[in-house]
Amino acid sequence: MSYKPGQPVSPLRIAVLISGGGTTLRNLIDKIKKSQLAAKIELVISSSSKVRGLEYAHAANIPTLIVPQSKSPSPAEFSQATFEPCRQAGVHLVVMGGYLKHVPIPADFERRVVNIHPALLPSFGGQGFYGRHVHEAVLESGARLSGCTVHFVDNEYDHGPIILQKTVPVLDDDTPDTLAARVFTAECEAYPEALRQIAAGKVEPHPSS
Repeated sequence: MSYKPGQPVSPLRIAVLISGGGTTLRNLIDKIKKSQLAAKIELVISSSSKVRGLEYAHAANIPTLIVPQSKSPSPAEFSQATFEPCRQAGVHLVVMGGYLKHVPIPADFERRVVNIHPALLPSFGGQGFYGRHVHEAVLESGARLSGCTVHFVDNEYDHGPIILQKTVPVLDDDTPDTLAARVFTAECEAYPEALRQIAAGKVEPHPSS
């Protein structure tokens, strides 16, 4: 398709990649339904057929596809299996929502894949830093601030250029679960805001390291 990163588009046509419960997908569906995000989810791709996130897609009548990494003999073939359906669907952007697989980004999708990470990158990022592990590490470090980071995805874990961040306080009596809940509340506003900025052609990403 003729879309180029930085070009204003409305509505923003997206594919969402999931690996689990689909809470990020559910939030985006809700924001779109409430006209708080001018986007259309054309496709949901899951790395497993057994995740709850697919239920949200089915309830919203969004086409779904299962692309397990184990079915692809090589990273290049996994990338092709993941991104070719996105090309066919004509999406502007691929949105990772709790997607836990490492998939190489093809050249035509550079600056067209985004992710949200539940910490303030470049801190508490990289391989193995996902979900509860992130919040445990934040608490163990004694950090007084945490938050979330929306960033473009490159071929390293949690490394691509940052689009925006939102901070939350770390409280003295926090547990990984209470901190995770506070960060997720921030994520629910940060991700749609980042997508609105991308759709408006107003993103000026800066390096995460």
